[in-house]
Amino acid sequence: MPTRDDLRSLFEYHLESGLHHGAQLAVYHEGELVADLAGGVTGPDGDPTTADRPHVLFSCTKPFSGVCVHHLADHGHLDYDDPVADHWPEFAEPGTKKAEVTVRHVLSHQAGLPQAGIDGRPGDWDDPDAVAASLEEAELAFDPGETAAYHALTYGWLVGELVRRVSGTPIDEYAADHVFSPLGMDDTTIGNASDEVATLVGFDPFDRCRESAAGLGTMTNAEAAATFNDPTVRGAVAPAATGVGTARDMARFYACLVNGGELDGTRILSRAAVEEALTQQVRVPRDGTLGVPRRYALGFERGGEVEDKYGTLSPESVFGHGGLGSIVGWGDSEAGLGVAYVTNGIRDEYEHATRASTIADGVRRTLSLY
Repeated sequence: MPTRDDLRSLFEYHLESGLHHGAQLAVYHEGELVADLAGGVTGPDGDPTTADRPHVLFSCTKPFSGVCVHHLADHGHLDYDDPVADHWPEFAEPGTKKAEVTVRHVLSHQAGLPQAGIDGRPGDWDDPDAVAASLEEAELAFDPGETAAYHALTYGWLVGELVRRVSGTPIDEYAADHVFSPLGMDDTTIGNASDEVATLVGFDPFDRCRESAAGLGTMTNAEAAATFNDPTVRGAVAPAATGVGTARDMARFYACLVNGGELDGTRILSRAAVEEALTQQVRVPRDGTLGVPRRYALGFERGGEVEDKYGTLSPESVFGHGGLGSIVGWGDSEAGLGVAYVTNGIRDEYEHATRASTIADGVRRTLSLY
């Protein structure tokens, strides 16, 4: 049977192979932290990576933001089938198709707004009024609920403005008050990054057995790294992409959800809210943005597709989210697992999925879950 030393060897093999400069791996099993690894360096010429060194989390931010909406629903402040315009009247003209976009559509990438003008203006990402205006001006790419197309950045803009409108609090503050602080996720924020964040590196692709799926718009790996190394960008509150934190914090977040919304005596969501959040809403054989099979719950992906990052053949009991060519976090309710693998190396999605799935397989074998 593989041991935890074998898992560490696999983790270190990825570093020695040059897949990234530095990484963290954290695993919770049945509510207990059973692995908390860190290795490599924080950039090409950086310091040694430690378990508490924050990293840019890219789209692994999305579940954090989504849970803020679930928290509001759990406390009766909104309903998943509310039209977005009920809480944000400027979002859509009454009687239009856009007025039919619901909270449920937003959380499951079915809103019909996979892009907006603000996506290409990172200098404005720290201006919530400019963000809101851009979404109000945006036209639907497809009718709400017609299909699913990954909303790479617009997911966050929509969720962030909903939280601001309903609660009166910016989403970074809401997440800190109702998710991060209660769970002891002391190294995690949405935006507001410190100078201690690990440096991202965009690697040239080395495995071209097929064309990779879309990442963040048309950016190359190097361009994405340069953009999110910019302190202005990673300091902005972009609720789909500028989360900053550690693998340990992210694994703790998933461990809480695996345990029904409670961990170590702290509850952030009711069991009913967690069940609703993790219920599959849509399955598409070809996501309209990514071009690959996807199953979406409310703010989470579901496992069980060959294109995901949760194991070579992941079980459908898995829920989680990947970040741009660099990171992944997931939970498995049946196995009692909360896992996060965080790196500072951006690779093409195929390469990223391969290394992340290898780590997931290693975690399961180490804990004798195969």
